[in-house]
Amino acid sequence: MGGLKLTNKNMKLEIAEFPVKEIRLGRRFSYENQVLEVDETALIDLILQDPRITDTTLAVATPGDKTRITGIRDIVEPRIKVSGNGQVFPGVLGPIEEVGDGRTHRLSGMTVIAAAEYEGTIRAGTTVQRSAILDMSGPGAEISRFSAHLHLVLSFRIVPGLAELEAHTVIQLAEYKIAHRLAQTTAGLSPEKIVTYELGNQDPDLPNVMLLQGCITDPQHVHSGVGYYGLSLRDSMATFLHPNELFDGAVTVDTTRSGRGYYPTTWDWQNHPLVLGLYEAHGRSLNFGGVILQRIRFETHHGKEVGAQNAARLTKALRAHGVLVTWIGGGNAFVDVMFTVRACERSGIKTTLVTYENGGKEGKESPVLFYVPEADAVVSTGSLDRPLDLPAMERVIGPYEEIKIFPFPGAAPVSAQGALSLEARDVLMGGADIWGQGAWQCVEY
Repeated sequence: MGGLKLTNKNMKLEIAEFPVKEIRLGRRFSYENQVLEVDETALIDLILQDPRITDTTLAVATPGDKTRITGIRDIVEPRIKVSGNGQVFPGVLGPIEEVGDGRTHRLSGMTVIAAAEYEGTIRAGTTVQRSAILDMSGPGAEISRFSAHLHLVLSFRIVPGLAELEAHTVIQLAEYKIAHRLAQTTAGLSPEKIVTYELGNQDPDLPNVMLLQGCITDPQHVHSGVGYYGLSLRDSMATFLHPNELFDGAVTVDTTRSGRGYYPTTWDWQNHPLVLGLYEAHGRSLNFGGVILQRIRFETHHGKEVGAQNAARLTKALRAHGVLVTWIGGGNAFVDVMFTVRACERSGIKTTLVTYENGGKEGKESPVLFYVPEADAVVSTGSLDRPLDLPAMERVIGPYEEIKIFPFPGAAPVSAQGALSLEARDVLMGGADIWGQGAWQCVEY
């Protein structure tokens, strides 16, 4: 059976790759022989154009360095569109134009890290502001997907007293402006390679498979946690989007709360491993039908049922035979996920759930928070609850010399440079493999 013909399924996006092996802080912008030189003064001046930012510094973090980065709010890969509609991060950096076609340049192997000092007005609960740390060497580096990258760390402070939404806007604009400016160094240059992404040429003999991406939302918070073309998802029902839109930054995060191991960064959305995996299989073992964003964590059982049925109906209307279901968040949002698996299965759509586990510190507790019998195909991306000891580092980058391992009121701060004992890995950026970024395999005992 062929896929439903939608206009934006005809998008064709070329991703041109410019690998970065070294970052130099200098007096000009250039990219040559995989070396990125940046004008440090110009970048700082660009950031300080926002009067809500009081001071800022730049630093480079290299894999293997005995360095710890603190106060991480978000991580982004520098990209820029050189042809096609719109620009990267539509609705944030520029006008709201549909993206996902043409050509986009990426600086691969590096990121921009936004590390900002900010104390929110919400002090407890799921909507409290969060930041995270990243070790570039040692056991913390071994489990984080970000320790293998070069990082340009943007550390800054913002004026005190900003509410969460305004603080988020300040942080997000700063990091995206820097990332966009860095990617401009590739304009007019020839890339090392080009990868083309399009959903055409579907084989009628292959099954149609989609990605159903659950997005935890907090209706009581000014930003729901996930943005689409700059608009915070809140009461939205399930929404179809072309996977190429992710590559161009159409989906973004709340930068005051993304510092959690099981929350994605902007980089994760730009490099969604399940999207890349489905594209790899497209035309070979399946037809990739696109992505559905689903709001999860409704406050009532009624809402969870409606959301699940709505997502299943949209998936069926798009003529999917199978669907990968994954999610963001924790707690009662997982009930929405399981209800969605059940609704899809009862609609005749085969589902596979991709999720991290809990399971407790010794791995002896229940690995999932809620279960339905229809969830009979589940892929684990690893445990979140395992404790971790981090050694002292020689260097600290970021706004905090002391950090709080636990974000709740009254938690005692500890030295950011010293040895740390983590009861769980969600304070470590990239400490949880939420969508299968790691290399996992089944072992028979």
